[in-house]
Amino acid sequence: MADPGMSVTPYWELTFDADGDVDGPERDRLLTQVTERGVRDLIVFSHGWNNDRSGATALYRRFFAPVPQLAPKARLGYVGVIWPSMRFSDEPIPDFPRSVAAVEAEAAPRLALDKDTRRALLETFPGRAAVLDQLARMLDERPDGTEGLTEFGRLVRLLLDGSQGPADTDEPGEPAVFDADPVTVCEEFAGALSVLGPAGDAARFGLPNPWDGAKELLRQATYYRMKRRAGTVGERGLGPLLGRLAGAAPGVRVHLAGHSFGGRLVAFALRGLPGPVRTVKSVTLIQGAFSHYAFAARLPHAPDRSGALKDLQRHIDGPLVCCYSHFDAALGTFYPLASRLAGDDRSCAGNEIAAVLGPRWGAMGHDGVQAVPDTASLDLAAALRGALPASGCVNVDAAAVVRNGGAPSGAHSDIVHPELARLVLTAGRIT
Repeated sequence: MADPGMSVTPYWELTFDADGDVDGPERDRLLTQVTERGVRDLIVFSHGWNNDRSGATALYRRFFAPVPQLAPKARLGYVGVIWPSMRFSDEPIPDFPRSVAAVEAEAAPRLALDKDTRRALLETFPGRAAVLDQLARMLDERPDGTEGLTEFGRLVRLLLDGSQGPADTDEPGEPAVFDADPVTVCEEFAGALSVLGPAGDAARFGLPNPWDGAKELLRQATYYRMKRRAGTVGERGLGPLLGRLAGAAPGVRVHLAGHSFGGRLVAFALRGLPGPVRTVKSVTLIQGAFSHYAFAARLPHAPDRSGALKDLQRHIDGPLVCCYSHFDAALGTFYPLASRLAGDDRSCAGNEIAAVLGPRWGAMGHDGVQAVPDTASLDLAAALRGALPASGCVNVDAAAVVRNGGAPSGAHSDIVHPELARLVLTAGRIT
């Protein structure tokens, strides 16, 4: 077992690489020890945008901490999934210590990309050091005219050449934003940031600088890479491993939970799960950063197409619970904006964000599972009273607790709450 400083025990970690290959010794320890430790219910949690092991384990330590008191008689085990992800270090995480680089960035605001973010970008886009250096230089210098923004967009596209991984739906052209006119895209992102940023209403009366939007375009490129990677790790890594676990410990009930792209990871694990396996008893998506149509058999705007996870909620011997919050700016504003900008011939001013939030481009963590018949809808209080259905999809409005955070992501990472830990237990019928 890993990390003796963890808040719960028994606890294991499973480390996956970008292709979904799992660390062999960690896998073998779990398969051997889970039965030896008498585990009946195993909670498997996947992080989202954390870019190193310490950030991920800090999340698990805090999220799991209240669980033993909430279910003192349950025979619980815990798994923290570690996969190669990243976030820009200037993105605030409520109640977590700010990084040294973020503090330094405030003291030296001329540097658009702090050293931690540059290092994470190099790890995310290996072999692209020269391109990243040029992007960072352009963000610092902000050249006048449209030529610079056009070149910036071309360089961002170079980062994504050869991106692999499953899409959320079988619609072609995802995401269109990287093929759009970079000047228009950067202006749209800058407009959205001017409304969401700390300047508040005062920003509405000035003309947003499109170079603020250029940094957001680069951020979206990292999100796209992480989004695809999360699907690969889930489908090729975690799903097959859960199949092996079912064979090694058939009496263990598995409960999957994931935040942000980690929600996508555990959801795509259902696609990699061997068909006969029925050991997954619940799935809880916390601010899931993928299409709200992922489980749909038919897309409302394209009935001949379906979601990538069509009907896979039926592989769960229990409910699929999707937490969402309208305070999540990352998923309520930037996710649909990035998805829709080049896919729609209409544009909007930055202070008219609502005009771009069409349902076609929505995310799980913004409004829950969509276009799946008989999906239940509850608020968090009702869900915690035990009103969750025994199976099928259920949307839970978690805005009562998922509500704090600054620009650009809003409350997206405000997830360390005992109520959400209780929800995972409630979904799994763990008492």
